[in-house]
Amino acid sequence: MPRMTFINVDGSKVEVDAPVGVSVLEISRANDIDIEGACEGALACSTCHVIVAPVDFERLADASEDEEFMLDLAFGLTATSRLGCQIIMAEKLDGLTVTLPAETTNMMEG
Repeated sequence: MPRMTFINVDGSKVEVDAPVGVSVLEISRANDIDIEGACEGALACSTCHVIVAPVDFERLADASEDEEFMLDLAFGLTATSRLGCQIIMAEKLDGLTVTLPAETTNMMEG
């Protein structure tokens, strides 16, 4: 089974199993990693924003136009930012590393 690493805001690293076909958001929740995901993966917010390690970024499928739009709302956007709900694990992504941003912006709270 593929594995992936989350780097928490405090710099600590957590390596976890990353089942094929499961999103990074779902993997984070299954492993008690603190990613909000306010819209439950419906691509309606940016609270599952993660920063992909540059070496891994090129292995990902291109972001959709909808994901790009939501990323524009993310706090601390970087050149390798993606939404965790849109990264679906595959064998070719074994070893994927993502960093949690210092903050997220939840536009869904009112």
